[in-house]
Amino acid sequence: MRLGLALGYWGRGPDPRHVELVREAEDLGYHSVWTSEAWGSDAFTTLTWIAAHTSRIGLGTAIVQMAARTPTATAMHALTLDHLSGGRLLLGMGLSGPQVVEGWYGRPFPSSPLTLTREYVEVVRQAVRREAPVRLSGRYHSHPYEGADGTGLGKPLKPITHPLRPDIPVLLGAEGPKNIAQTVRIADGWLPLYWSPERAHLYEPALAEAAPGFMVAPLVHAAVCDDVAEGLLPVKAMLGFYVGGMGHATRNFHADLMARMGYPDEAAHVQRLFAEGRRDDAIAAVPDAFADEISLVGPRERIAEKLTLWRKGPVTDLLITSPDPKTLRTLAALT
Repeated sequence: MRLGLALGYWGRGPDPRHVELVREAEDLGYHSVWTSEAWGSDAFTTLTWIAAHTSRIGLGTAIVQMAARTPTATAMHALTLDHLSGGRLLLGMGLSGPQVVEGWYGRPFPSSPLTLTREYVEVVRQAVRREAPVRLSGRYHSHPYEGADGTGLGKPLKPITHPLRPDIPVLLGAEGPKNIAQTVRIADGWLPLYWSPERAHLYEPALAEAAPGFMVAPLVHAAVCDDVAEGLLPVKAMLGFYVGGMGHATRNFHADLMARMGYPDEAAHVQRLFAEGRRDDAIAAVPDAFADEISLVGPRERIAEKLTLWRKGPVTDLLITSPDPKTLRTLAALT
């Protein structure tokens, strides 16, 4: 397994430690660094800044949101950053959920998310490869535009900029079974949100169809510490927010995923507490067992033991979310 450093997105502002942290990760042999976006900082700008301060480490987005940009705009970002970084980009994309797509981006959430994702990826690939003008007559994306409110004057175009690499790796964030199966067919890698090595069998049918070199790169919180319960608190806080607050009571992909992973009652309870405004109680209600199986927390010896199980599965890259240099160094030594 290769190691990646996942920085996430900003809170109130940029973290001044990030460049130093990425440089250390690069020196330790980490394969990649990853940025994210939600409804604040964007992923591409931060990654460009990091590219300017590094020389070897891969540069990944986990994830850029499809609703934030047209697919050709995403392709322009990808072409530009891949050139500026010397061919280091790993383009991770995802659809997000209706609360973010409609609430923040002001776009309708698609009735067929799989179709939109498939069309989006196809347009990005056409644009990046630059083999011909982009053409697609899709349900959600048409190039040239074919809507009744158009002028009919659209011209098929290909990017002015030539690609440094015509096949920039495309990874997708996917949670539902059908979405994961499609990801295996159309992408170069998968970015699981919660990965449990104890439940890898759930994904065996889909991943059996993966092409050689297909990346499975889950985000994993890691912390070298003596107190496991205390080390799990950031994981529980993340789960409480995503399961309880990142969605609606009737449509929350993160809660659905937690339920499929064996915790349906607990997921529903966390949702109820969060909806009632009892955020601290919602976080406390996240089972320690669930937080523990999707993370690497505890003394060095415990983490080393847990890594043996991670190595047995299909994971190719561990994207570590810890900002702690000691933890990054320990993971580098253990892998």
